[in-house]
Amino acid sequence: MSSPPVHGVAVGPETRCAHYRTDRDIVAFKFACCECYYPCFRCHEERTDHEAVPWPRDRFDEPSVLCGVCDTTLSVPNYLEADYRCPACDAAFNPGCGAHAALYFETGASDQ
Repeated sequence: MSSPPVHGVAVGPETRCAHYRTDRDIVAFKFACCECYYPCFRCHEERTDHEAVPWPRDRFDEPSVLCGVCDTTLSVPNYLEADYRCPACDAAFNPGCGAHAALYFETGASDQ
């Protein structure tokens, strides 16, 4: 099975992009607005003509996070519980992504 396409700016084979290029920047997130994977919110902003919509809480059981090393897709709970490591290949994920979690996953903090 082939991996889903990852859109963005200067996306490399392990999903690193022009904005985040460390050895741990190897995940891509699916946005609910377009059902497409992007390495980061900045890539989504630069490559689309619409507002980003984080992955909705009522779909957390669906795969929406992609490991750029082994192409495993994870649900939000699986990703969040993995302690910044891919449960399939043990590649290290960037813990800094946690600072942007609300941009990728619906937090339920507001009732907009």
